[in-house]
Order: sequence, then structure tokens, then C-alpha cells
Amino acid sequence: MSKYIICGGTPLNGEVSIRGAKNASFKQVIASMLTDDVVELSNVPLISDVQITKSIAHALGTSIEEFGEHGLSLQTKTIRSTEIPSGAGEKSRTSFIFSGPLLARAGEITFPVPGGDRLGDRPLDRLFSCLRQMNVTVTETEGGYNLKTSGLIGTDYTFPKPSHTSTEVALMCAVTAKGETVIHNGACEPEIDDLIELLNKMGGKIRRDSNNRSTIYIEGVTKLHGTTHQVISDRNEAITFACAALSTRGTISILRINPETIATFLKTVEIMGAKTNWGKDEVVVSWTGPLKAVNIETNPEPGFMTDWQAAFSLVLTQAVGVSSVIEKVFPSRFQHINLLNQMGAKTKLFQPIVKNPDEYYHFNRESDRPEFFHGVKIYGPTKLKATNLKVTDLRAGATTTMAALTAEGRSVIEGVEFIERGYEKLAERLAALGGDIQYIKT
Repeated sequence: MSKYIICGGTPLNGEVSIRGAKNASFKQVIASMLTDDVVELSNVPLISDVQITKSIAHALGTSIEEFGEHGLSLQTKTIRSTEIPSGAGEKSRTSFIFSGPLLARAGEITFPVPGGDRLGDRPLDRLFSCLRQMNVTVTETEGGYNLKTSGLIGTDYTFPKPSHTSTEVALMCAVTAKGETVIHNGACEPEIDDLIELLNKMGGKIRRDSNNRSTIYIEGVTKLHGTTHQVISDRNEAITFACAALSTRGTISILRINPETIATFLKTVEIMGAKTNWGKDEVVVSWTGPLKAVNIETNPEPGFMTDWQAAFSLVLTQAVGVSSVIEKVFPSRFQHINLLNQMGAKTKLFQPIVKNPDEYYHFNRESDRPEFFHGVKIYGPTKLKATNLKVTDLRAGATTTMAALTAEGRSVIEGVEFIERGYEKLAERLAALGGDIQYIKT
């Protein structure tokens, strides 16, 4: 098991360039399978989630060539298989996203229950409801699902809750479906806009309603063609480095990121007392004095993103006062709190008092459990202590790494394979900012 050896307590300073977005890149690899022409993607991060997706795509019929360090040339002349291979499919949540190209081109897909981070059940029922209206039959199998269609048909569908990945799969199915599809209450994240841009470059006809961006119109086309596309930069990675600057009392210039895509975060830390300087494609985040406590709730775009709250919780341990975080998107996403507590953080999990939970929360209520807490109070500032920890989750792993850089002394973080799912050469880039961090690969 690979690990980081970290000697913390030194402010991080300097500049860092943001890589391509994890949550856009691997889905665009899958979207390339909608055509038998060549699709070239640039700015693809070197992370394990992309590697797993590439291995599945190759097994299904995609030929893949690399160009440069972050470029992929993909071509799927024929779909060789409609069954997501076990092992790779169970490791990641990418398996069901292949429904788009496989249903469109082969009329069938069999996939295992999606893996990925332990965030609670993923709401596939929302996607299945949409696909059934598009002439897809859904059958539960032992350990997974089988989806079949005699031909995708456009529909008018309203998601009961905005769903990032389900919206993307629906787009991939609708882009070549017969007739028009209208998606209401679709997700609005920049990564989805990036997918729409790619699909339109391939010949798709997709547009958001100018007065209501959550409404998406898709006019089905008979065939897509090849194109070239640059993957959007990773907002989550930008937030991680921003939190590293604030928790270690440093200043980091974050390059190759549009500040508008992380505006909600930046405005939040400004309220706390952090200094930010926005440019066109970069932002500087600085600790200039004690930060004050703040209360946040996670929400879909344009709200405070659920992927940000783990790293942000670390910043709150260094703020003056009592902060609270309420997680509304996933039923179980406080894995990092126990790790922070082991490093000396002072927290208290709680259940928010909510009049109408079905409307308030974005996850399916049936996926909730009594042992899942949806709120945490964080008391600060706290002097974190170095310790040895094992991580089993991407965002919690990155948060623990930043916490070890914040704490004085020597820490060992095991299980960094989980961190490598979403961060390219994280240790190397933190070291370039002045962090004392060694990557031991085993």
C-alpha cells in the first residue's frame, strides 16, 4: 500500500497549475464511443479513474493512442461487447455511464453495481425512470443491471432532484435518439456544459434554455462524427490547493482555472477573512490573518459543492469560533471527520432539524440510514497533531494530506491509491509549494 510521509507545519506558498477535471475527462472518454470516428481529447489528467475508464472502453472496442502527456486519441469502430467487465467495473462508478454509447450503438448494456467512494447509494432510479421513457427496459441482475432498447426515443422528462451524472447519461442517450428530448431540472455544473460542448462539436444539437439553465433541449441526430476537444480544468483540485493555502497560513496562485467556476467557494472564504485576487484564468488565495467561523450547506450548482466540503472542513478547524457544515447531496459524506478528529480536531456530528426532509435533501431518502449524520459542528482554531492514518476515500484522503501538512511533526498517510483516483502527482506538486512530503510507492 503506497503512502505519503509528511513533515508539516510549514506554510505553502507558490503557484500551481490545475489539471483537467476528473469529473469531465473520464465521462468524455465514454462519450467518444458515440461515434465510430476519431475523437481527440487534450488536458486529460493522469489519474486512476481515467485509467480504469480507458481499460473498460478498450475492452468494449475502443482503440486508444496517447499523444503528449495529457492527450488521448480514441476510436470505437465497433462495439465488441455490451457487458462491462467485472473487476474494473466494480472499482469505479463509471460502469453505468457507458449506458449512453452502448444503448445508442448496440441497444444493450450489462453493468455491475457502481463502485467509487462510500457516499451512500447512488440514485440510479432517477436515471432508470428517464431511460424507461426513452424506450429502455431495465432488468436487475445478480450484482448489477441489464438495460435493453429496440431504439432510443426522445422524451420529456423531469428529474425529481438535480442529478449530475444521470443528466450526463441522459444527454448521451438523447443526442442520437429519435426525435426531441427535453430534460427539466437537469444539473447545471460546468462539467456538464463541457460535455455538451463536446457532443455539439461531434454534431449533436443540444442547448440549455436561456431563461432556465436546468432545462435542456436535445434534438436527436442520426450520426455523430469525430472532433477535438480540451477538457475543462478541475474545480475540485483548485479548491484543494486553496484550502491547503488557508490551513497552512500560506499564499498560493492557482493557475489554469476560471475563478467564476469556483465563485461560491471564493466568496465564502472571503467572508471568513481570506484574501482572494481573481484573474481571467487564475486566482490567488491568501491567509492574511485569523479566519472566522462560517456555516455552510452543500447544494448542487451554483451552491457550495459537496466535493468541496471535506477539504473545507480542514480550513474550519483553523477558523475562530464554531462552524457548521450540513451535507445535503449525499447521505453519508463525513468520513473525513473521524480522520480529522484523530489529528486533534474538535467536532460534533448532529442531525439538522428539518421540516420537510424530502424537499430539503437531494439524496433519495430511502438510501438514508439512522447512523448517517448530515451535519457537523467544527470548533476552532485547533492545533492539529501529526499522526499515522489510513485513508479509504478520495476527498477524505486529500483532506488528510492537507491536515498533515498543517500539523507540526511527522505524519504517515497510507492508502494514497484512493487519492490518485482524482489527483495527478499530488505529492510532487505540494512539494513544489514548499511542503515536506515524500511519496513511497509500494
